[in-house]
Amino acid sequence: MVRRPLALAALIGAVAAYGITPTTAQTSCGPREQLVKLLADQYKEDPVGIGLAQPGQVLEVFASSGGTWTMVMTMPDGKACLIAAGNNWEMVTKIKGNPA
Repeated sequence: MVRRPLALAALIGAVAAYGITPTTAQTSCGPREQLVKLLADQYKEDPVGIGLAQPGQVLEVFASSGGTWTMVMTMPDGKACLIAAGNNWEMVTKIKGNPA
């Protein structure tokens, strides 16, 4: 349980080293390409979900086979921000809608 917050703090430090600036104590922002590379290289996290949050804003969830996960919000200008992270990610099957 304690490892993920420490890992997130380390990620924020690594993100800062790439020139990605912190916007709050828990959130770091910067170019999406750098953030995605960091998640893949350091945490072996790949995209597992994506959706439109607001016009032009894209929410993505990255997860690893080890169960770590990170939520990233990308703005229209390409700036991406870490917005949440945790452990014990589980993939669920899509719920089928009712027939029309």
